[in-house]
Amino acid sequence: MALPAVAQDFVDSSGPLSDEAFYRLVACAAPPDGQCTKPFYKWEKPSITVGITQRDPAFLGGKLKRAEAAVVRAIQRLNAVGMGVTLVATETAPDITIHLLDIGRGQKIAGSAAPLLNGLTMANAITALDVEETMITGAAIGFSNTMTMRQYESVMLEEITQALGLITDIQNPYYRTRSILSQKADNSLKRLGIQDSMALFRHYPPS
Repeated sequence: MALPAVAQDFVDSSGPLSDEAFYRLVACAAPPDGQCTKPFYKWEKPSITVGITQRDPAFLGGKLKRAEAAVVRAIQRLNAVGMGVTLVATETAPDITIHLLDIGRGQKIAGSAAPLLNGLTMANAITALDVEETMITGAAIGFSNTMTMRQYESVMLEEITQALGLITDIQNPYYRTRSILSQKADNSLKRLGIQDSMALFRHYPPS
């Protein structure tokens, strides 16, 4: 039976980490020099589809256009990593569904078209994975109505990155301006950090 895994927690560290330590932290929630506390979750298919499937009325107009543009930009930047999976935009039954919800940060999610999200507490955005053992079979991303439009591009890139299996944030002042997965970033980063790209490449090495 598929079980949900939620990308919402973080691991503390300090200072720059080695590539190995950074990868293990974001991929299996291992503290520096520590053991993994989660499995390595991965998609087992070469092409993963992504698209917005729910648009609550609060997002109509400029917000929707900005969100749609953010999806396109995130896919471009992730594909540019050269990892062993390719992201493809579609709105027809995508593997990674994106839900623009009229729900504020801190509220319980209800009424989402994604069962994975219902009952969770909304952050700015939240990602949940459908997993069978260590294989990701689907993912859902919920966007709150409390984010500013300038945050969309950064948050979209972070959440789709987490939907690929890098589900743990890093809490470390050094990475606030260096990683899209920083827990304390101000959502101003719009590009993957050097070690973000490295982690994705390690998670999905080209064949």
